[in-house]
Amino acid sequence: MFADPVVVERAEQPYVFMRRSVRMDGFAEIADRLPELIGWLAARDLAIADAPFFRYVTVDMASESLVEAGVPVAASSAPPEPEGDVGVALLPAGRYATLTHVGHPDRLLAAAQWLREWAGEKGLEWDMREVDGVERWGCRLESYRTDPRVEPDPSRWETELAFRLADRAP
Repeated sequence: MFADPVVVERAEQPYVFMRRSVRMDGFAEIADRLPELIGWLAARDLAIADAPFFRYVTVDMASESLVEAGVPVAASSAPPEPEGDVGVALLPAGRYATLTHVGHPDRLLAAAQWLREWAGEKGLEWDMREVDGVERWGCRLESYRTDPRVEPDPSRWETELAFRLADRAP
């Protein structure tokens, strides 16, 4: 089940992340890092500003994709220092096409395809370029709005897709 897509303007957002190159059938390699990352923030008494997410830096469904497990941090506090596998960066400001998916994560690929088709019908262009069959995204996010410790039924989980749009020509 998908809500109607919308285009929203987003401000720059600091976040912490762990990055891995993964095959889609081995996505747990990066997904399993989210609890570790949240624990890292908690150990430093750093506030989480929003839902954890996966940022797709590159997408290559036939091979490996470069993916970040990320957690937004409060912009008002000083950013943490990178340490070990933990990096610190900013999600870029800009216009994003967004879609909320309610249901099992195994339907997210269909949700992403539907968002892309919707954007194509609206004449919207992505902040993405394809090089040798690999999509390189300016910012493509899956934000996990439901805490599985609170709602264990995956058919009720909410996931927001947010794909950055190309800047408009002046």
